[in-house]
Formats: sequence, C-alpha cells, structure tokens
Amino acid sequence: MTLAALDRVSRRYGEQLAVDDVSLEIGAGSIVGLLGPNGAGKTTLLSLLQGLRRPSSGTVTLLGGNPLDARNRRALGSTPQETALPEALRVSEVVDYVGGHFGDRVPTARLAEEFGLTEFLRRQCGSLSGGQKRRVAVALAFVGRPRLVLLDEPTTGLDVDARRALWAAIRRQHAAGTTIVVTSHYLEEIEALAQRVVVMGEGRVLADDAVHAVLAQVG
Repeated sequence: MTLAALDRVSRRYGEQLAVDDVSLEIGAGSIVGLLGPNGAGKTTLLSLLQGLRRPSSGTVTLLGGNPLDARNRRALGSTPQETALPEALRVSEVVDYVGGHFGDRVPTARLAEEFGLTEFLRRQCGSLSGGQKRRVAVALAFVGRPRLVLLDEPTTGLDVDARRALWAAIRRQHAAGTTIVVTSHYLEEIEALAQRVVVMGEGRVLADDAVHAVLAQVG
C-alpha cells in the first residue's frame, strides 16, 4: 500500500529549482532513507509531503489525498530540521500538549522510556542541551501513533552514543508498524536505519534502490 507519492513534482523558489521532476512512492512498512548533501532537495521534498509547500508542478499525494487537507495529515508525524521547543515548559508538558491533539496517543511515561527521556520530564525545555532537545523533538513525532513519520536529519547535534540509542528507538517504532522516511547526509546513518535508499542531488533522484545495492555503487 502506498502512503505517500510524488508524481513528476518540481518546486521552484524564484529562479532556484529545489526539486526537479521527482517521482517517488513511499510504501507502507518501510524505512526509506533520503541521502544527499545539503541543498540536494531533501528538506523541500519533506515539506511538500507535509503540505507545508505547494509543488510548482506535478502532484503530491499523502495518505490517499492532498497533503494540504488537514484530514490527510492526522496520521502523519514529523520532526523538522530545526528544533524549536517552548523554553518555559517542562518536557512532560510539551509531550502532553502535543499528545492532546490525538485521540489514541502514546502515554507520556511510555514515550519517555522509549526515547530515553524519563530523567528529563520535569526539566524545562530551555535547560536542555541541543542534543537533548533533538531527542524530545524526534519523540514528539511518534506521540500520536502515526502511520507515517518524516524525520529530517533526526540525529543532528547528538554524540555517537546518543545517536545509536536514537537509531535503536526509531527501529523499534518501525518494528511496531510505523513507516518512516529519514533524511541524512551521513551514509552511516542511512545504512543503520534504512532498507531502501533514495539518493538526491541538485533536486533530482540520482538512485533509488535497496541499501546494499546503493552501497555497492558508491563504495
């Protein structure tokens, strides 16, 4: 089953072509890695799938409809590239606030345990390090039990141990049935998480294959 798709999609910002004639399908049950350098079009592609940007041409489909329709975004979770949390609120309050938008949410304590946040629940977000805020932001993407999650460079600012712990949590969420799209410019991260790799460069899809096949091409 296809959860999201782009059909001959392009997106321009003035004279700049950020996404160039991309066709792509995201099937249920997979972890898809979008790999490419900064400026390759990865973040723009995710913003199109979320309905944050309209395509200049082509068609984007999310969960059977137009991503601009809020009803089609109810089963979508996401973590943007930039982390912005209300500094005065405690972590538990932020999780409760976001979770309150969903009828069938993951309890705060369970989500915190899953993502290694239990010791931070009573702390104000403003007192957290950049890496700790990043872990909270990724956890929030899963609080509503979404069918599809879009993670834009989820481990930015994390040290090696924290990165591997977050990878393990993401893999557990996938094993529980969530389809995940993750962007990165680290080949190691895509190799650790993804089953399928879409390599992007200058707004175009350069390769789309299983991880081992793409590694064979670049390695």
